[in-house]
Amino acid sequence: MTELRALALNCSLKTSDTPSSTDRLLGEILAALSGFGVTGEIVRVAGLDIKPGVTSDEGPGDAWPELRRRVLAADILLVGTPIWLGQPSSVCKRVLERMDAFFDETDGQGRMPSFGKVAAVAVVGNEDGAHHVHAELYQALNDVGFTLAAGAGTYWVGEAMQGKDYRDLPETPKMVAVTTATLARNAAHLARLLKSAPYPGAPEE
Repeated sequence: MTELRALALNCSLKTSDTPSSTDRLLGEILAALSGFGVTGEIVRVAGLDIKPGVTSDEGPGDAWPELRRRVLAADILLVGTPIWLGQPSSVCKRVLERMDAFFDETDGQGRMPSFGKVAAVAVVGNEDGAHHVHAELYQALNDVGFTLAAGAGTYWVGEAMQGKDYRDLPETPKMVAVTTATLARNAAHLARLLKSAPYPGAPEE
């Protein structure tokens, strides 16, 4: 079995030393992926100094170039975000904005550096909007060159206007576990296929 690597970006607004519901769901995805020969790690993006911009290097102090290297070294990218005001977090949007640079970084056959990489999405919150957030991230990730497997998202949304978070649940709800397992199984399968048969690219002129 071909060994695969996953990188999970936790786009919580919380700093790296604060418990996060997004961390819990991403950890469950990584645990499910491990059953398919995938190893991985979680990065708390809010703990890094990711500068605003749309290039791959925004100058001194920018933490994006190293995170970009890790994103492109992985076979599977997991993007986890809470819902704020019905939207992905501002941290998540910044990550997507920085990947806009991929459009100008194609190889001789028109392939962005993200071609052949699989992406999946995890969303948590205690308000409605999970499907909307998935739709935004699916479009953006596919636009910058990532491939989405069937069932490329998992989520938990609690009752609106109350304080219970995903990290507070005593156990994982059955349907979340089923959805997460499907995500892991399909993402690993697709990543393995793309690694063995990369996208052909456009004919060189």
